[in-house]
Amino acid sequence: MHMHSPITRRISRQIHVGNVAVGGGAPISVQSMTNTDTLDVDATVAQIERLQMAGADIVRVSVPDMDAAEAFGKIKRRVSVPLVADIHFDYKIALRVAELGVDCLRINPGNIGREERVQAVVSAARDNGIPIRIGVNAGSLEKDLQKKYGEPTPEALVESAMRHIDHLDRLDFPDFKVSVKASDVFMAVAAYRQLATQIEQPLHLGITEAGGLRSGTVKSSIGLGMLLMDGIGDTIRVSLAADPVEEIKVGYDMLKSLRLRSKGINFIACPSCSRQNFDVIGTMNALEERLDDIMTPLDVSVIGCVVNGPGEAKESDIGLTGGSPANLVYIDGKPASKLRNDHLVDDLEALIRAKAKEKEARDEAVIARGA
Repeated sequence: MHMHSPITRRISRQIHVGNVAVGGGAPISVQSMTNTDTLDVDATVAQIERLQMAGADIVRVSVPDMDAAEAFGKIKRRVSVPLVADIHFDYKIALRVAELGVDCLRINPGNIGREERVQAVVSAARDNGIPIRIGVNAGSLEKDLQKKYGEPTPEALVESAMRHIDHLDRLDFPDFKVSVKASDVFMAVAAYRQLATQIEQPLHLGITEAGGLRSGTVKSSIGLGMLLMDGIGDTIRVSLAADPVEEIKVGYDMLKSLRLRSKGINFIACPSCSRQNFDVIGTMNALEERLDDIMTPLDVSVIGCVVNGPGEAKESDIGLTGGSPANLVYIDGKPASKLRNDHLVDDLEALIRAKAKEKEARDEAVIARGA
């Protein structure tokens, strides 16, 4: 995390989803989608707040009908994170949520009917400073494209995207982002690579319907990792059949591993072996659960023995190296104290929280001097 990422990002046009910049060199934003009933305003607000606590930059909410649109307006008034309304087919829903303060419209122009309807939505978006997300999915390609290509292909996804983009180009509306998602890693990666050379707008990355927590994390990490290494991608959603909060956690871990974002703790931990002088796995599980709330960038190494422990600790903000009769703690690369196993997690948590507060205060002082 202390080193600059070697990735050269694709240059894209910048749009704003609420107060979050997307594209144009802005940090890659992490988003998720609520899975509560939108009509249940309290439950949806509670889930959005949990997502925001986990670090979500943007949250998408499904708005399938006018009742949901009215509920969306109530939800919007109670949260501070930017909200995207997910809308299909009915342009009147888009017009209504535009009035209610939506931060982005997820709607495919080609799916909402006659040209005057598209014009009405684009006018509402333009007048209210709302960007549009075009979302193409391999599972819902247009029938003529299915017939033309025989099956979903990268070329079919890109052709579908360009059709929708043409609607916005004709209306001189450039403030949009695009996704071309597939559950197949190779198809999604190829489609994004093709599209990245054809438009200047930001790209929303995702491997759709990736699977459960473990399998979906692996599949998403491979697919999105390939694209991010190419410099492609301005905002991401990790689609998991799991608690949406897990999508945010995985997304940030992915970006941290590529040095593209540095929010929260970057843990370096050994897989443990018979040389360990404390329970590495139990310690890590407890620390990750307890320290979820810390958003300050920190490197923390947890190594069970002296083989690799000192080397990793010297490169970390806080490092723990297993030893006997006590474990050695390094702070800013220097030996600082020793911790025994009986209160190891409690003591280490306290040290990490203190270091986070110290770093926050230092960063705030730097900002204040530059103001």
